[in-house]
Amino acid sequence: MTAARNLKCPSCGGELVFDPSTQQYACPYCGSHFDQRQLDEILKEEQQPSQDPEAAAFDEENSFADARQQEEAPQDGGQEAVVYRCPSCGAEILTDETTAATFCCFCHNPVILEGRISGKFLPDRVIPFTISRQEAVEKFLAAMKKKWFVRKGFFQKDQIEKLTGVYLPCWDADWEGDAALTADATRVRVWRSGDTEFTETRFYRVIREGHLRFEGLTKNALKKADQELAEGVHPYRQQEKKPFSMGYLSGFQAERRDVEWEEVQPQMQSEARTYTERLLQESIQGYATVTGQRMQFGPEKMKREYLMVPVWMVTYRGKDRKMYYYAMNGQTGEVCGRLPVDYKKLGLVSGLLAAAVFALMLLGGYLL
Repeated sequence: MTAARNLKCPSCGGELVFDPSTQQYACPYCGSHFDQRQLDEILKEEQQPSQDPEAAAFDEENSFADARQQEEAPQDGGQEAVVYRCPSCGAEILTDETTAATFCCFCHNPVILEGRISGKFLPDRVIPFTISRQEAVEKFLAAMKKKWFVRKGFFQKDQIEKLTGVYLPCWDADWEGDAALTADATRVRVWRSGDTEFTETRFYRVIREGHLRFEGLTKNALKKADQELAEGVHPYRQQEKKPFSMGYLSGFQAERRDVEWEEVQPQMQSEARTYTERLLQESIQGYATVTGQRMQFGPEKMKREYLMVPVWMVTYRGKDRKMYYYAMNGQTGEVCGRLPVDYKKLGLVSGLLAAAVFALMLLGGYLL
């Protein structure tokens, strides 16, 4: 059953949204601000059973509608489309199967789909946005001014309005384990005595052992997300992770994971082993040759968390029908993108440069 809800301001009944600049929950109507402790109290009070018969009847009606929607959901294993009722205006909104937080397109109020972030899909941790939308827009425009050959339509007003804050799901893991590297190495010494040159070669068996730990290994947990986009804005400051609260999603979009731990665990273990081998190899110094390297791993442990991370993004479908994007880490400001090139402008500038070089060559030849 998909339950939709808003976070209501206790002062005026408006919708609360998370404010990255203050790290508090703000009401845009009355200007009230609430910290995490206060929000937890608000959520606790809202969870108390209502004694209002009209409210009970409304809940029963919604439950019936939800049950009807579940019956009408496709059973062929295809993409699940879910209808929810906006708690502010009552409009029915269609979402896909991974949407966890969004906005009502009729009243524009933030909506959280509680059923998508409960049970096994409840995130363990969240890294909140620290960059506000205004800051993200300013950074985006500043970056585009330096990109001479980006198609103008990519950063016009209607595109900037599409800049969206999204929480993306990922698996976050800490790995630790024992490892040993053995190798054959040589040291060579050359000297001369009179007319005779001597070469001394010493052979060594090199052993490197260690107990290593890697924190913050992350993998995208959303199939429909572009892998380059989802992981290109990493890393995040792991020490700023917070225990998950639904309040952080209010005012943003959010996606629920559809990639399970078992799918990414072998990749993360392989990466940790690669990092371990590289570190042990780099510790072997001062030898002329190093050959026959052999790695052995002892007991390994991995601690995992289901983590939501913040991303500001804008997408653009070019005339070539390809999808381009700009993504910004909502915590650190790190950016990545696949930008549309204005080939007309690029060709014009290239032509002008070629003409200028040709003119200089002619002038130089004339002066000579």
